Amino acid sequence: MADALNPAFTDEAAAREWLEQIRWPDGAHCPHCREGHNPVKLEGKAHRPGLYQCRNCRKQFTVTVGTVYERSHIPLHKWLYATYLLSTSKKGMSAHQLHRMLGITYKSAWFMAHRIREAMTDTDDTPMGGPESTIEADETYFGQKAEKATVTTSGRPFTKGGRTGPSNKRCVVSLVERGGKVRSFHVRSATKASIMAVLSSNVDPRSQLNTDESRLYTDAGKAFNIHETVNHSAKEYARGRVHTNTIEGYFSIFKRGMKGIYQHCAEKHLHRYLTEFDFRYSNRQIGDTERTVEALKGAEGKRLTYRRIGEWAIA
Repeated sequence: MADALNPAFTDEAAAREWLEQIRWPDGAHCPHCREGHNPVKLEGKAHRPGLYQCRNCRKQFTVTVGTVYERSHIPLHKWLYATYLLSTSKKGMSAHQLHRMLGITYKSAWFMAHRIREAMTDTDDTPMGGPESTIEADETYFGQKAEKATVTTSGRPFTKGGRTGPSNKRCVVSLVERGGKVRSFHVRSATKASIMAVLSSNVDPRSQLNTDESRLYTDAGKAFNIHETVNHSAKEYARGRVHTNTIEGYFSIFKRGMKGIYQHCAEKHLHRYLTEFDFRYSNRQIGDTERTVEALKGAEGKRLTYRRIGEWAIA
């Protein structure tokens, strides 16, 4: 609770100073030319607070330039508080709740939340795992697809009931490294090819791969040092250290948040919500303030305009 009393969440000047310390620990530098160190700080009534001018390219900038907060009319302290709330709420925080707590419009709160999720995006594409690591992989289904399928993934027509299994649901494939990070992907359908593509590009083949008995992982598992399975259909959930309970726990948090907090999510936005849940889970072992700082660091070098929010990003 003490973290929520940070002056940076209520005072514009304190918010700007805190963000400058996080983004520029060695002093301000120009985000335009990326060469201008030790810029001139413009002070006085003629200039807005926190304005700098680069000695090299002569352009002016503030600490928000080159981040997801750039060109926003919402006060910076509200941005930082919203980042704190999304970083520390285990199952997320809806745009309606942000709109009530921050005193901004619902549309602004919705756009703000998406920009913060953009800051939470993990840009590290280094393969997960290694010789001594265990990776758990599984898929889950959440919500109805925007375009309903007429045949199953194998090409077989639907039965009289109109549906067969999860064919008309959105598919999420997740990878969890025990004691480490999680990566989630919204794929068009769970097939052997799509599963293999996700695993081969995101997991070190020297890792031990743990999955359930699904045949989706049979071929992909051959590329790994060890591939262990548990037979859920036979009510086998653990065999020593062979289990997928870690990833099942992550799916539980994700679904409780999506159903209980967000309630509705358009398919074209699902990848952004996955980014949010991945970020919190991957940084679960640090405190609330440290997690917020990690999100603020991630805001640099990223922009998200209102038009871009509607773009599809399905693997």
